[in-house]
Amino acid sequence: MSLGIEGVRVGLSTDEENHTGCTVVLPPEGSVGGLAIRGGAPGTREVGVLSVGSANTAIHAVALCGSSLFGLRAAGGVADWCAANEVGLVLPGGRFPIVGGAVVMDVHSPEERRIDDKDGWAACEAATEHDPAQGSVGAGTGCTVGKEGGRDWGSKGGQGWAVVRGGGITVGALMIVNAFGSVVRDGQIVAGSRAPAGYPRYPTTPAAGLFDRTGKVVGAAEWGSLSDSASAGGENGPTSNTVIGVVVTDATLTKAAACRVADLAHSGIARSVSPAHTNLDGDAMFAIGTGVVEASTDLIADLAAQAVSAAIYSGVAHATGMPGWPADERAAATRSVG
Repeated sequence: MSLGIEGVRVGLSTDEENHTGCTVVLPPEGSVGGLAIRGGAPGTREVGVLSVGSANTAIHAVALCGSSLFGLRAAGGVADWCAANEVGLVLPGGRFPIVGGAVVMDVHSPEERRIDDKDGWAACEAATEHDPAQGSVGAGTGCTVGKEGGRDWGSKGGQGWAVVRGGGITVGALMIVNAFGSVVRDGQIVAGSRAPAGYPRYPTTPAAGLFDRTGKVVGAAEWGSLSDSASAGGENGPTSNTVIGVVVTDATLTKAAACRVADLAHSGIARSVSPAHTNLDGDAMFAIGTGVVEASTDLIADLAAQAVSAAIYSGVAHATGMPGWPADERAAATRSVG
């Protein structure tokens, strides 16, 4: 059972050379899905149809993608695969799968290949009910964390999952950890910024994220205020941020409850990432209920937040370094989580 839930499958497509990839979650037929966004710079697909105001309750897949906005092409490949395999809403024009998508900004140079529909299709083909790999795989391949003091001090992020049980239900979380902030536990960094104590950091210092290793501001004249720089780029700029993920439960969810659970699952990000949900992040969470058992929304949401936090710790604990972004040695102790 992938993510601890009967009928859920997870598949990965990993491009190690270009440090990007795609992770797909395929729930069983009849699942209900919702979405909640808290970051200020999201890249998503099917927000309207998965939001609480939509009459649609179905969700047929979730594609978590690298390559920033280009990665949404992989979600199109997931939709193609679903339609080809008779998964989706049956309408006069054929099969129409509801595929939620979210991306992380893991593009580090213009020469790197960006994923496309073939990667989404490949991830679906690879999907199984076995436990998915963790660390620098799938959409977690090129993820980084701890950029609040500047990119020079950041560390490697990754993909992690965790399962939490209580009150007769199960909740699993799969997280792609590419946060602007550091991953923390009990107020201490376990993976993230390696800047010295007292080094300027966002949001305490207005220009944090623009510093080099000497503490000198890089390109301040071009950047302007941080409040206006969420979409700015550059070698030393505060880019490449977002935590995205999926929580899946065997409990029954209405559409409104699914969106509520997705929203409250973000609490797990706030517990384990600091700073969280900034204007420089595109944090997005999907929630899926497979409808096997009955439970209160509050119980599901509480377990979801626990699972999200544990999955984030597991993602950075299993990460492997890439050029310019070492795996943080402080994260090793979190491998027992999730």
